[in-house]
Amino acid sequence: MGAPRLERSLLACGVIGPALFVAAFLAQGAVRPYYDPLRHPVSSLAIGDMGWVQCANFVVAGALLLAFAVGLRLAPLPGGGWWAPLLIGLVAIGLIGAGLFVADPIGGYPPGTPTAPVRTARGILHDLFSTPVFTAFPAACFVLAHRFAAAGRRGWAGYAIASGAAMLVAFVLSSMGFAQNAVLMPVGGLLQRLTLVAGLALLAAVAVHLLSRGRSGVMPREERESADP
Repeated sequence: MGAPRLERSLLACGVIGPALFVAAFLAQGAVRPYYDPLRHPVSSLAIGDMGWVQCANFVVAGALLLAFAVGLRLAPLPGGGWWAPLLIGLVAIGLIGAGLFVADPIGGYPPGTPTAPVRTARGILHDLFSTPVFTAFPAACFVLAHRFAAAGRRGWAGYAIASGAAMLVAFVLSSMGFAQNAVLMPVGGLLQRLTLVAGLALLAAVAVHLLSRGRSGVMPREERESADP
């Protein structure tokens, strides 16, 4: 009984982490003075007197997703494998690092700062840790799509492919906005939020799916035995 209970707890982190992370940055963006969630990145919420709230949001979400990555390995999708847990683990580490190192001001927030960022070592480290959030994350979506497709679950496979593709497209467009593209700059923050929500919603859905598989919420024994080592 101990192992299934542990697996359920770890898998539940895949639901709690995304939900808390998205709720926290949406709430902060709605009440932060001079902050425009349509224009400014989520990372900018970590700047200023109340920035510790978003820093904690990054770290807590990363820790929960790291726990989910372990749970995904213990109670895997059909076919098993390390790639999906590994990539999600990289995303988790990226979120934790993004919380430890605050981003440089960008887009004129906070007021009085340049529109284009003035680079600092702290901001560069933030960007380095953020990289897997926007690269390993869509890769994880495509790996999940492969696993679902191999199991004959075309609906799930299509959802995972669509999520990964949406992440890549929205990330490229948001990056152009943050680079001060005249057309995309006013909606760069919105596009980045769409990037994050697309991936996090998929992880939460997969976590719920695994939790719903029988009373234990884990893979049946015969599927475990056929999983990749």
